[in-house]
Amino acid sequence: MLIKKADDQSEALAQLERTAATNRGETAKHAAKELAIRKAGVKGESDSAYLIDFHFAASANWAVIHDLRIEFNDRVAQIDHLLINRWMECYVLETKHFRDGVKITDDGEFMRWNSFKRNFEGMPSPLEQNDRHIAVLRDAMNKIDLPTRLGMRIQLSFQSLVLVSPTARIDRPKKFDASRVIKADQLRARISRDIDNENAFIGIVKTAAKIVSADTVRDVARQLARLHRPAKLARPSTVAMASASAASTNLTPSSKVAEPSATAYRTAIAATPVTLSSNAGPRCKDCKGVDGSIQHGKYGYYFQCPKCSANTAIKFTCQAGHKPRLRKAGNQFYRECPECGTSEIYFINL
Repeated sequence: MLIKKADDQSEALAQLERTAATNRGETAKHAAKELAIRKAGVKGESDSAYLIDFHFAASANWAVIHDLRIEFNDRVAQIDHLLINRWMECYVLETKHFRDGVKITDDGEFMRWNSFKRNFEGMPSPLEQNDRHIAVLRDAMNKIDLPTRLGMRIQLSFQSLVLVSPTARIDRPKKFDASRVIKADQLRARISRDIDNENAFIGIVKTAAKIVSADTVRDVARQLARLHRPAKLARPSTVAMASASAASTNLTPSSKVAEPSATAYRTAIAATPVTLSSNAGPRCKDCKGVDGSIQHGKYGYYFQCPKCSANTAIKFTCQAGHKPRLRKAGNQFYRECPECGTSEIYFINL
């Protein structure tokens, strides 16, 4: 089941294109380089997402989350893909786009080929990066209502994999275990092999102790998706320079810089981090169910429950004088308060 798609990056890419086209020198050079990196990253993540969705998005045994950014205890985890199954196993997948391949040394160092300089250059280890993501995820699970058995919370067990393009070359070392670095089209086979290689007795015990329903997996995944905090859109350099120019001439910024557009306002609101409660999201007024969808009718948005067919009005409260509202972006719905300048993912229609 697909819980969350990747965020739309078109505005960020368009902003970098404008910066590269309207500036000169280091500013334009840096923007052009960042644009190329971001485009490559988006393509790599999109290609991996297609393969993941092809095999897992339609399965009731798996929940799929793409592009999950969590802020917790002053730490950030930017996770490309998450797969959660009914055995409460969570595969944390990091996608890397290596146009000319990657080399891994016997010491576990990662090196990418620079075709311009014609040599290998060092890069941060995506395995270490993924381990940091998992550390943040473990802490963030305290915000999640996890299923219980015999009075004990059933915790997720995390598996880390790095996905590279099916056409990329991987130079593997002899001493360092690089088995967690795989090509994206090998993911399904790798997960199947993990299951097949598990000790039969341990597998039976694990199944009996941890297996949960598809509805439970969906609920856990939705709670994780609600912790998503989109990254803030970088300020265009032209605006920054105009602000600096206004300050240097003792003029107010408003006399030099145009007011932000509605699109820029919505982007800024959506990027503002807030703290979510673990029970965020609509519930049916009659049966208290959380499975359903948000619909729009004559009187605005409402939550439609498929179990009892009840329609529940969606109303938000905030501080006195504030007017929080619901904003729709594709199949994602955000609770936003312009007066507070906050935004949070409220619900995702499946």
